[in-house]
Amino acid sequence: MENDAPPKTKSHGRISIRASLQPRDLMEPLHIKDAWRVKIITLFPEAFPGTLGLSLTGKAMDLGLWALETIDLRPFGQGKHLNVDDTPAGGGAGMVLRADVVDMALQKASEGTPVDRERWPVIYLSPRGKPFDQAMARRFAGCDGMTMLCGRFEGVDQRLLDHHQIEEVSLGDFVLTGGEIPAQAVLDATVRLLPGVLGNASSTVEESFSDGLLEHPQYTRPQVWQGREIPEVLTSGDHGKVAKWRRAKAEALTEMRRPDLWAKFQARPKPKR
Repeated sequence: MENDAPPKTKSHGRISIRASLQPRDLMEPLHIKDAWRVKIITLFPEAFPGTLGLSLTGKAMDLGLWALETIDLRPFGQGKHLNVDDTPAGGGAGMVLRADVVDMALQKASEGTPVDRERWPVIYLSPRGKPFDQAMARRFAGCDGMTMLCGRFEGVDQRLLDHHQIEEVSLGDFVLTGGEIPAQAVLDATVRLLPGVLGNASSTVEESFSDGLLEHPQYTRPQVWQGREIPEVLTSGDHGKVAKWRRAKAEALTEMRRPDLWAKFQARPKPKR
């Protein structure tokens, strides 16, 4: 790499400084203790933490429950202009991120992380990837952390994805200009599942997709609004009836709005009585 300047990284989250006899590089992220960590390779590090720095995820970051480090892809670029992409082999429109360039960024991201992909997945946000869902969020939350590659242009050289055993993840059947927005969405869904992030742990049990169903309707005060009343069962004080009503509504909504989920739910083995 012709540029001798150290690649730019930026860390977010509570830090713990350890004593060292060696001089500390001012550009080196400080050691983050006891936190779920994510490293994000992106051409736009200024996009992070974005909305992740707000509300519960932002508070959890300040408390050290998780930490984020961005790795700027541009300094790894080639030549005087630090090019990170090139024309697609075989012709076609657009540009493709180079394998050699992204490889150097991935090597930087791998420092201090487990080699085992079960403990530390490396994912690439891509519209052709496996659809992201709640089960995947739970899997990511159960890891030590993860590395995320935010694509741009027409994508990334396939050889890089194969060489590093990178998992492709899709946010849906649509195309965005880059992977930064999907990365934030995946992180929001994952971080909220980390222990201590949500004040009420039962919130993650009762919400949509937790048991394969959409969530039941929710109501709050006032009792009557625009002539519409809160369903009487919810103010009855009978917790058994409330639970039964909510379950029935969740099943009805899922069957009506998401027949794909309903079919999977129906196919699940029924618990033995």
